[in-house]
Amino acid sequence: MAGNSQRRGATRKGASKKGPTVGSGGQRRQGLQGKGPTPKAIERTGHPAARQSAPAARRAAASGRTGTGTGVAGRPGGSRPPRRAADGAPEWVAGRNPVVEALRAGVPAKALYVASRIESDERVKEALKAAADLRLPLMEVSKIDLDRITGGGVHQGLALQVPAYRYAVADDLLEAAHASGRAPLLVALDGVTDPRNLGAVVRSVAAFGGHGVIVPERRAAGMTASAWKVSAGAAARIPVARATNLTRTLEALKDAGCFVVGLDAGGSVELPDLDAATDPLVLVVGSEGKGLSRLVRATCDIVVSIPMAGDMESLNAGVAAGVALYEVARRRAAG
Repeated sequence: MAGNSQRRGATRKGASKKGPTVGSGGQRRQGLQGKGPTPKAIERTGHPAARQSAPAARRAAASGRTGTGTGVAGRPGGSRPPRRAADGAPEWVAGRNPVVEALRAGVPAKALYVASRIESDERVKEALKAAADLRLPLMEVSKIDLDRITGGGVHQGLALQVPAYRYAVADDLLEAAHASGRAPLLVALDGVTDPRNLGAVVRSVAAFGGHGVIVPERRAAGMTASAWKVSAGAAARIPVARATNLTRTLEALKDAGCFVVGLDAGGSVELPDLDAATDPLVLVVGSEGKGLSRLVRATCDIVVSIPMAGDMESLNAGVAAGVALYEVARRRAAG
C-alpha cells in the first residue's frame, strides 16, 4: 500500500515519541515487565487500613518488637492483648462490659470518657449513673479521640481512666504486720503473669488474715484494673509491694525472722504437716506451668505440696494460694 514502509511491522511517524516500535511486539520492552503481586491493604500508602495500622507499627517499633502481626482482625472476637501501662501512667479500661464491671467492683477511677452521639443501651445508662453517683468527671470526646486514647482498642464508645496503682514496700508490709498484733503472714508470687491470679491471691489474703502480697517488678503481673476487679474490693485493704529482686527480698525477710515456705507440686512436705504455720510466715507461690524458679526455690526454708486426689497434677496460682492460706489460718485458729 502506498506510503507504507518496506519493512514489516509498524514504524514511528514524524517527531512523535508515541506509538509502537518495530520489533517490540507493539509495546516498549519495559512495559512488558510485570510489577509483582498487588501489595496488602496495610502496605498501600493512603489506604484506610494502612492509616489504622500505623499507630500500632509505631508502638511496636518503639518497644523493639518486629513483625507485622495481624492486629485486631486476626484475633478471635477482635480482642487485643492486654497492654501494661508505664509506671506512673494511668490505665484505660475500654468497652461497655469491662467499664460497667470495673465500676461495679469499685475500681478507683479518675474519669469516664464517652463518645459523642453514642447509641445508648442498658450498659451505657448504668455506667453513666455509676459515674454520677461516684461524682466522676464525665468527658465527652469524639470516636477518633477514644481510638487514640485506648490505643485502637475496642471501646464501644466507653473508656474508664484508672490511676496508676501505688505499690508498697516489702519492709512496710512487715512493720504493719507486727503492728497488727498477729504473726506476719505474707504471700510472694514468683513468675505469676496473669493479673486475674494476682487479684484472686489478694482476695484470699484478705479473707484468711494475711497482711500483704509481694510481686517481682519484672516478668510478673501488676495491679491492673483487671486484678483490682477480681480482688472484689480487697485491693483497697491489702497492700501489694514490688520487689526489684525477689530472691534478695526473701533473704531480707528471713533475716527479719520470717519463715519462707515455697508451694510446689514437688515439695518434700505436704501442707497439712507444716509445723511452721503459726510462725511469722512468707508463702511463696510459683506459676502453674513452671512452678518456683531455681533461685527462689533454693531460698525457701522448706517446700510444701498440696495433696490432691485423682489425676490432677497442679492448681493455678490463685487457687493454690487460697488453699494454703486456708490451712495456715485453720492451724493458727486451732492454736
